[in-house]
Amino acid sequence: MEIFNSMTRRKEEFVPIEEGKVKMYACGPTVYNLIHVGNARPIILFDVLRRYFEYRGYEVTFVQNFTDVDDKIIKRANEEGITAQEVAEKYIQEYFTDAKGLGVRPATIHPKATETMDEIINLVQTLIDKGYAYPVPSGDVYYRTLKFKGYGKLSHQPIEDLMSGARIDVNDEKENPLDFALWKAAKPGEPYWESPWGKGRPGWHIECSAMNRKFMGNTIDIHCGGEDLQFPHHENEIAQSEAANGEPFAHYWMHNGFLNIDNKKMSKSLGNFFTVRDAAAAYGYEPIRFFMLSAHYRTPLNYSRESLEQAQAALERLYTAKDNLSFLSQNGAEGGPNAAEQAVLDQADSFRERFDAAMDDDFNTADAVSVLFEVVRAANKAVSENATKAGAAALLKLVLEFTDVLGLLYGKEEESLDEKVEALIAQRQQARKDRNWAEADRIRDELKAMGITLMDTKQGVQWKKD
Repeated sequence: MEIFNSMTRRKEEFVPIEEGKVKMYACGPTVYNLIHVGNARPIILFDVLRRYFEYRGYEVTFVQNFTDVDDKIIKRANEEGITAQEVAEKYIQEYFTDAKGLGVRPATIHPKATETMDEIINLVQTLIDKGYAYPVPSGDVYYRTLKFKGYGKLSHQPIEDLMSGARIDVNDEKENPLDFALWKAAKPGEPYWESPWGKGRPGWHIECSAMNRKFMGNTIDIHCGGEDLQFPHHENEIAQSEAANGEPFAHYWMHNGFLNIDNKKMSKSLGNFFTVRDAAAAYGYEPIRFFMLSAHYRTPLNYSRESLEQAQAALERLYTAKDNLSFLSQNGAEGGPNAAEQAVLDQADSFRERFDAAMDDDFNTADAVSVLFEVVRAANKAVSENATKAGAAALLKLVLEFTDVLGLLYGKEEESLDEKVEALIAQRQQARKDRNWAEADRIRDELKAMGITLMDTKQGVQWKKD
């Protein structure tokens, strides 16, 4: 497996720190609002990366944090007249609602900044002791950026360019304008924690360094997140962690490309800002997931009504194939697979090799999805009026093998019919046996009005809910 490493700007063979195990970290949301569709891209993509590693037999420790103390959270708390903790807990639960809707499994660990405070304070003290940080009279603590010789190595910019291009708060207490806050002194009315430097709370960057060290040690395999986090967030994480620990922070850095809305950057001022909840209300959660997997993770992706409608249509084809194969696996002919079914099954290893090759080539989900649809088309063609239970079941298993890796076909629970509908279907079947076509048609129309569409096949009547 090769991964494009943002640090080296080239594809590199993935070699885990410990054979058979992967330690990966993804920066999670600051929980002051519902997540937006731009947030959804890394959440979905790195869920699939984790699934793929597990599919290949790795034991994965996946850590994704919640920033649950922050200026934006405090501002929202003041607006709503509740505590910052209440705001954070509210939107953590909202996150899990959306994540479940998107088919994203919970991380192995979801640490919170407020629950990692001892480790954060200890890490800040270590940086002070090593000369990489300094407290100032106000109670703030800053990182001494110029002391870290490798600063800028992830974003590949000379430190002079970073100093001129970064958004830097003017602060007379800083030794250098590029120095960033590790600890912020508490302002009146803000939540705070006791520390050697007075009452305060952590800066944004330090929590990820502390969480990584607490849950996965000094060095991890993969650190991932959106392209916008390379600088300053990830650059600062590297500076903090490597200065404190004296070891590389992460062996591989993966960053997904931006999501545009109708070919424009998403912005509240442009009126094109959409939460995942908004998009799901219009199109459903699963089409959002499919859409995010339809392009290579490093390329920009354009969100539009047309793209979500195309995702809906593509998913419908997958569900139709799954439902047909599931029906035939129960109602097909007895005996082994027929010749057409066996011909597809004989290609199973070839399909797997091509699917794996796509994913091994820098996590190319777009090509993997293409292989999935080739399997579906071949399966659809193979099953016919003489479809067998065994053949359909084996083809279904092959389709689900790939959709499980991609996290697809989870949005529709196995449907069942109530007794009244089942009775009507049985009455219609009897009417057909009695050659009472008018009664059979009347019952079909009645079921259609109830949202049930019937399909008559050689293997029996098949139904679906509209």
